Amino acid sequence: MPHSHCHGHDCDHGSTADELGLQYNLYEKIDKDNLQCLNESVDGSGKTVFKPWDKRLDRSNFVESDADEELLFNIPFTGNVKLKGIRIASEDTDSHPSKMRLFKNKPNMTFDDVSMEPDQMFELQRDTEGNLEYTPKVVTFSSVSHLTIHFPSNFGADTTKIYYIGLKGEWTPGHKHGVTICTYEARPMLDDHKLKHLNSVNRAID
Repeated sequence: MPHSHCHGHDCDHGSTADELGLQYNLYEKIDKDNLQCLNESVDGSGKTVFKPWDKRLDRSNFVESDADEELLFNIPFTGNVKLKGIRIASEDTDSHPSKMRLFKNKPNMTFDDVSMEPDQMFELQRDTEGNLEYTPKVVTFSSVSHLTIHFPSNFGADTTKIYYIGLKGEWTPGHKHGVTICTYEARPMLDDHKLKHLNSVNRAID
């Protein structure tokens, strides 16, 4: 008998690999040049875990933590994302992360910032193939331009290893490139409008 839900993660065994490959394509919408992974033992290795679904079992690229078991990813997107699912693939050892904390639209977080309350937290299970899907709250993660993922702990090892982080959702183009110009053009018009409004109010009172 099929289950209707899977307590915090969905058992998505009905989907074909092709369907999952199409769904888990948000890695294409990450601004890789500005993606940061803090406490990675090899510079740049954190970027390599965001890869196509069919490469999730590739063990040649992975990130391992350095000084302790924590890893912190700052992930900027090239637009706005409605985040619908996250999958993690590690190894069946104590190096597998045991918790995942998500922060929305808080760019450039550091380990000094992670004491704040996350927007959502998940208890992780060991998963070597990315079979388990963790589902972010739709209301909270419906307009994400920047996602921070904090892995605070693992199952007891000195370091944490991750081979794959898959992100599923909908992407829409962002407007941030035009913000400065729009604000600059809009400001005089807004000011003019306010001044006229104030003058008319003053006249009415006089």
